[in-house]
Formats: sequence, C-alpha cells, structure tokens
Amino acid sequence: MNKVIINYLLKNFLKTFLVIVLIFFCFGVILNLFEEIEFFKNLNVSIFLPLMLTSIFIPSMIIKILPFIIFISSMWFMLRIRNNKDLLTLKIFGYSNIKIFFILASVSFILGWFVLIFANPITSAMAKYYEKTKSDYSRDIDHLVTFNKNGLWIKENIKNQNINRIISASKIDGFNLNDVTIFHLDEQFNLKEKITSKKVNIKENNWDMEDVLIYSFEDSILVSKEFKNYEILSIYNHDKITSLFKNFDTLSFLDLILNYDQLLSSGYNGIFLNQSLHSMLTLPFFLLLMTGLAAILTMNTLKKSNNFRFIVVGLILSVLIFYFKDLSLALGQTDRIPLILAIWSPIIALSFFTLVGVLQINEK
Repeated sequence: MNKVIINYLLKNFLKTFLVIVLIFFCFGVILNLFEEIEFFKNLNVSIFLPLMLTSIFIPSMIIKILPFIIFISSMWFMLRIRNNKDLLTLKIFGYSNIKIFFILASVSFILGWFVLIFANPITSAMAKYYEKTKSDYSRDIDHLVTFNKNGLWIKENIKNQNINRIISASKIDGFNLNDVTIFHLDEQFNLKEKITSKKVNIKENNWDMEDVLIYSFEDSILVSKEFKNYEILSIYNHDKITSLFKNFDTLSFLDLILNYDQLLSSGYNGIFLNQSLHSMLTLPFFLLLMTGLAAILTMNTLKKSNNFRFIVVGLILSVLIFYFKDLSLALGQTDRIPLILAIWSPIIALSFFTLVGVLQINEK
C-alpha cells in the first residue's frame, strides 16, 4: 500500500509540475516571439528563425523562475488533494502532513539537482547559440566585443578620426590586458598603424599602456617607435567589457565545477564565477523551501476553501521572496555584506521560517 500511495503522490505531483512548466513555456514563447520579430523585421529572414530563437531562449528563463514554478505546482497539487478529500484519505492510511511534505520536498530537491546536472548544460549551450545568432544579425557592427580560445577581441569605430580599431589581447588579468595588439585601419580597412604592448590598464577609458611599440608608415616606409608608457582613448573600460560577459545563462553548472580554474585563467572575473556557482547551488534548496512554503499555506486544514485566495497570497509571497533575494544580492555586489553570504541569506532565512511552519502543520 505504501508503494501505491508514494507512486500516486509522485506521479500526480510531477504531472502538475510539467503542466505548469508547459503553461509558462507557452506564455514565454508568445511574449518573446514579438520581441524577436521586432528585432528581425528589417532583415530578410523567415519566420522560422525568430520562432527557433524564442524556443531556445525560453528554457533558460524557465530555469530562472523554477522556484516560483515549483511553488505554484506544489500549491496547486496540495489544494487539489485537500479539496477532493485525498488528503484525508492519506491521513487515514497513516500519512501525516510532515510525511507528505518530506516526500514532495525530496522530489523538489532531487529535481533541482537533476536540472543543474542534466538540463542546465543543454540550456547553456542553447543560450550560447542564441547569443551568437543574435550577434551575427546585429545591425550595430561598428562596436563588437568577443572572447574565445584565442583571447579577447574588440572592434570599435573612431568616427571623429575616421579610423577603425581592432584590438586583441591574450587574456584579462584584473584591470589589465596582457599581450595587446592594436590595429588602426582607415575607412577602406587599409592598415595605418600597429601598436603592441605587454600590459594595458583598462580601468578607465584612457588606457595606460606599458612597453609600447608603434609601427606606422612614413613616406611608404615602415618605421617603429618605442615608448615606455603610452595612452589611448577607448569607448571601452574594464567594467563595460566584463559586463558584456556576465550572462549567467551561457555558463553551465558543470562548466563551473569542472573548468573553474580554466575559466579563471581565460580572463573570467573570479567574483562573477563565484556568484554564478553559488547562485546555481542554491537552486535545489530553493525548490525544497518553496515546496515547504506551499505546504504551510495549504495543509493547515482539511476544509475545502476558495483557491483564489491562496493564489493571491502565493503571488504576493513569491514577489516578496524574489525581492528579498534581489535585495540581498545587491548588498553583496556593492560589498555591504560578503557576496557568498548575500547569496545564501534568503535560503537561511526561509529555512528558519519553513522549519517552524512545517512543525506547526504537523500538529494539524
């Protein structure tokens, strides 16, 4: 009998979860499709491309709001078994509120790890393809920044001098670029000047260069000049460049676990990598706690009630939780509190609240 009851709980809970995911996916496709069509409206592409890009973008969004989805799923499932008297039947067979909660919370916790290990690498690959495809069709091609196995590459247009600038660097090391080469090209993309530097400080828009060699043409003769220090003005600085690569969706959980040192040596910011890693690690615990909150709201009585009231309370509670999560993260990013503590603070706070609430519903 226990096996039958557990199978009933698992099957119906996961079925409810998949229905909610499908609903959010459909809403996401409808809303994002208009944005993609607007982006491609002046380009000669078929409707298939915006639809495809929308389809590969939405899964990453689903993972971001997964705690909210699991909360809605848990509330929907628990209200249904309470209103159709299945909860009363389960109690007759010896299943207390806390036992039912542990079964559903365990499923949510395992589901979180499943998403991180199996689903997240797929969605991150899809996000990378999405970003690459959108950049290929971008109309603003005067200024481009890309980072690959060959290092950092930047293209910028200096309009007041009618010069195109192409910059390459082997890696980003703090506020510095190492082994930098800069090409200055005219409007016909003919080489006018080449600048090399061992190290360039890009903290500000005025780049400070060390050990500089400048190659240029004078009367069609290539000449070189050497400078200990040199300065150029760029539209980019360290914050602007690193912000372009702070897309959590393109880094998978397995990448961060297995290739952390490699990503760090490639120039990724250590603070950004730590934030990404710990934010992902909170997901299973967040899902468990959101299931607990749903249980606290719905399992405190066996009486049939109006579902609309629970939906409104659930929405308000979800907004408050996500606001608290964002506020805590903002405090960490501005060094008001340690970043790791800022990421885990909402989990710690919700854990105390959920623990007290679950113990109370167990007495019902």
